[in-house]
Amino acid sequence: MKIGLAYDLKTSVEARPGAAEDEAEEYDPPDTIDALAREIERLGHQVVRLGGGAAFLEAVNRVPVDFVFNIAEGRGTYRSREAQVPGVLEMRSIPYSGSDPLTLALCLDKPSAKRISLSAGVATPAYQVIEGMDDLPSLSSCALHFPLLVKPSYEGSSKGIRRNSRVEQWDDLILAVQTVLQVYRQPALIEEFVPGTEVTVGVVGNTPPRVLGVMEVVPRTGQDENFMYSLEVKRNWEELVFYRCPPQLPGPCIREIETASLTLYKALGCRDLARLDFRVDPNHQVYFLEANPLPGLGSYSDLPIIASLAGWNYSNLIETILNSALERCNLARVSHAHHAGV
Repeated sequence: MKIGLAYDLKTSVEARPGAAEDEAEEYDPPDTIDALAREIERLGHQVVRLGGGAAFLEAVNRVPVDFVFNIAEGRGTYRSREAQVPGVLEMRSIPYSGSDPLTLALCLDKPSAKRISLSAGVATPAYQVIEGMDDLPSLSSCALHFPLLVKPSYEGSSKGIRRNSRVEQWDDLILAVQTVLQVYRQPALIEEFVPGTEVTVGVVGNTPPRVLGVMEVVPRTGQDENFMYSLEVKRNWEELVFYRCPPQLPGPCIREIETASLTLYKALGCRDLARLDFRVDPNHQVYFLEANPLPGLGSYSDLPIIASLAGWNYSNLIETILNSALERCNLARVSHAHHAGV
């Protein structure tokens, strides 16, 4: 089968004037694309590198492919940017891996994902969205309690989430909101900070989807309920954190996280793969933070790390994702390896 690979390289995206320092954070380095291409070719397919942006548009119109393995994050600062490549593929009637445009846009827009979470009966921290500085007076009369976390409403890869995104007083809150509005050019999401444990969950498959693993992010400096999986930590994760799978939490709490993950995977319309983030407070109350239906697939990314801790190798993970997508699209399943759980 001729499989196209859609992706956005860090090096192919030009920074706009006045852009945030982390603007290209969610895009991929070449070694991730090389690793994916190797795995797809190992399964007997021919890989066509389509790239992203204008190059993708040109390539997908010029080169016929049977299927697209999509990890493209989309271009610009639009809240629907992750839907760009799937939207084009649907227009061209080309099947592809991962979630559809609606789910990708819905999950990238954190307030929208929170509304779905609440409607599905899964708790999320209390929040408010600030569209512009004119909205700030309404904050003083709202019921949110410090400490608060301020983040861009529709970014991935922890863009715009720094150590100073957690604020404990009004002046710092205003400054953090101004930064999001001016630098990231989008609404600011303000939510109550949940002290406790940071957890991320990998889910793969469709009928039915299943939890690949529940992973705790543990600061190397010792237990700190105010620890945040911020951009600084993600960039230097090998020195600052280690990972536990399963987490050091009671069994019933882990099962609740797994159930919440599968509930939200279905409620949000995720397909083939996703990663969902939660906080667990000291009383073991579980709170949904966000869902990523287009998680990173580099060896350093959370989903491959979860897979590794669950006893899978990288080949197992990519084969499972690809086969889930091909099966869903009623295309021939190619499997050269079998392992527990697949």
